[in-house]
Amino acid sequence: MNLKIFPDKHSLASAAAAQAATAIRAAIAERGWARIIAATGASQFEFLEQLTKAPDITWQRVELFHLDEYLGMSVTHPASFRKYLRERLIDKVGIGRFHLLDGERNPLEMIAEVTAEIRKAPIDVAFVGIGENGHLAFNDPPADFETGEAYIVVELDEACRQQQFREGWFKTIDEVPRRALSMTVREILKAGQVICVVPDARKAEAVSKCFQGEISPLAPASILRTHPNTSVYLDQDSAALLQLEFVGATRG
Repeated sequence: MNLKIFPDKHSLASAAAAQAATAIRAAIAERGWARIIAATGASQFEFLEQLTKAPDITWQRVELFHLDEYLGMSVTHPASFRKYLRERLIDKVGIGRFHLLDGERNPLEMIAEVTAEIRKAPIDVAFVGIGENGHLAFNDPPADFETGEAYIVVELDEACRQQQFREGWFKTIDEVPRRALSMTVREILKAGQVICVVPDARKAEAVSKCFQGEISPLAPASILRTHPNTSVYLDQDSAALLQLEFVGATRG
């Protein structure tokens, strides 16, 4: 795992987007298509903005999967991750193929359909974030590190629901759904490359637990340390609690 620390979220986003664009171009050049996984949430705003500006990407040859969606969530709701990805990525660049998780459909049917698609070929690169509770996708602690399923239905813990409320996606905490569809930990780890974008001071405690504590379901994103090709992009605020000599981070 490669930890990189930048002065602020904007320089972090530019560097992460440059690596992401390189990975997408390389996959298209090698196989004619790039298969990617995209994260959502407030922490990904700057990264996706920079990625959509990257030159020389044939987006019509990109196939997109995403990490999670609330159960029962309408695509018109401000918190819908389908809405988020359409507005911030898919429609902006004209992605050729995409497989969005419809939280209004029968979850088992949705899981079966998307699982069949994601397993047709390897994923080239996964873009992920880390929640304030250390979650990876919506795999809240204690996360299931063992399931071989591609997607599962999960119960959201209170810390996760509070984060979604504080980020402004919902008017009240009671509006935050309690269940969601989520890509599993093991499915994320199948990606050839993982680019993890984690800005902001509110993520510092989770970053510390995941990257200098034990690899544990109680710190779900700690599992990224087992992946042979993971790059984690931090800013000074999110890296504030790290012992840099211990984790081997570099400064960008």
